[in-house]
Amino acid sequence: MHWLTDPGHGPGRLVFQRGLALTYLVGFVVAANQFRALLGSGGLTPIPAYVRRVPFRLAPSLFHLHYSDRCFATVAWAGAAVAAAVAGGAADAVPLWASMVLWAVLWLLYLSIVNVGQVWYGFGWESLLLEAGLLAAFLGNARTAPPTLVLWLLRWLLFRLEFGAGLIKIRGDRCWRDLTCLYYHHETQPMPNPLSRYFHHLPRPLHRVEVLANHVTQLVVPFGLFTPQPYATVAAAIVIVTQLWLIVSGNFAWLNWITVLLAASVVDWRAVAHLVHLSIGPSPAAEPRWHQVLAVAVTLLVVSLSYWPVRNLVSRRPRMNASFNAFHLVNTYGAFGSVSKRRYEVIVEGTDDAEPGPRTVWREYEFKGKPGDVHRRPPQVAPYHLRLDWMMWFAALSVGYAEPWFVRFVAKLLENDRATLRLLRRNPFPGAPPAFVRARLFLYRFTTREERRRTGAWWHREPIVEYCPPIRRDAR
Repeated sequence: MHWLTDPGHGPGRLVFQRGLALTYLVGFVVAANQFRALLGSGGLTPIPAYVRRVPFRLAPSLFHLHYSDRCFATVAWAGAAVAAAVAGGAADAVPLWASMVLWAVLWLLYLSIVNVGQVWYGFGWESLLLEAGLLAAFLGNARTAPPTLVLWLLRWLLFRLEFGAGLIKIRGDRCWRDLTCLYYHHETQPMPNPLSRYFHHLPRPLHRVEVLANHVTQLVVPFGLFTPQPYATVAAAIVIVTQLWLIVSGNFAWLNWITVLLAASVVDWRAVAHLVHLSIGPSPAAEPRWHQVLAVAVTLLVVSLSYWPVRNLVSRRPRMNASFNAFHLVNTYGAFGSVSKRRYEVIVEGTDDAEPGPRTVWREYEFKGKPGDVHRRPPQVAPYHLRLDWMMWFAALSVGYAEPWFVRFVAKLLENDRATLRLLRRNPFPGAPPAFVRARLFLYRFTTREERRRTGAWWHREPIVEYCPPIRRDAR
């Protein structure tokens, strides 16, 4: 059954799998570095309490069998080691069955983390990494030609990712329909990067062109992914260029990078190599019959599970970044259905005064990624993901987002908790913990060109309201 394999897409498979393994590596390193403060036994939302109230069938995870902070660290670093090995070519150096085992290990370990990650892992790129990772397990390795059916499943995933995002926008905030959303988005996005301010200050007509181009890329171009070559390659190239534009204008963890990798799997790299007079090498051998059977089986599974995301796409009120099963298979995606027109930031401060008063000096805690100090340039973070910083953006939108964890976060600052302070860029109380901690809500905006020249500041801010009243160290 030669029609079940596509030797010409071996290079695309290689780019996709190696890049995805690197993404898994980032995901596991993020988990290892941040879990203790966020999810550990003494964290802001502890895993032990979560697994006691949520049954295994609703959140399958190895941590239902046993949890300790040491166990989580072992899972995270083991996942990072396997991901690094796969990125380095280990999955292509072993038999096909062993390659599938390596990918299955990555998927299982990361699924175990996501399913107990609670609010810290509620982002669409977590499900995207899991869904793409499972498909990667059935793509084969360098010893075999990629299965045609699985390559089409990657296109189906990319279609849902792009088209779903486009539908969320066009049905959501009116500014997407009148082409004005990018008047605000670069300034109000969760975590701006060093170039976001420059993008924000582009001429408004160009912002309208950006929005229109986004609509074309997400609502029209995805259909081109299912056309014959070279048209599918052209569609994929448009997606890649658009995603690179997003990468240089903001920090969105690994969302854009996985999208680029999915599009790269569609590109006819042999035609590209021929165009630039490069040689790719011989085509891999046909895959064994047992692997073809598995490819057919996973295709039937994806087709059956696609009922829910398709139903969601055509519904009047589609859900955004939703999983319809506990294994995060065949999900629905989307982002920025609504765009904030003003940027608010929660600024956390402490003092060592025994009794705060009008003359009290409050010292500010500085986060690694989110805006704080107006003179600090927004950093480039992605594809690394600062989970606390992202949730602080949601907390500024509504106190409801912070309700499960913010007071506990303040309590950790009042005791100079080492794990929590590792998530921050600067602790203003290195010697002894503060006597009081409070939080205030500020309105932020990028400085104008004239303000930037005069003050050197990247941001201008104004206090709005008290977000959290001062909490005393001994009053917790």
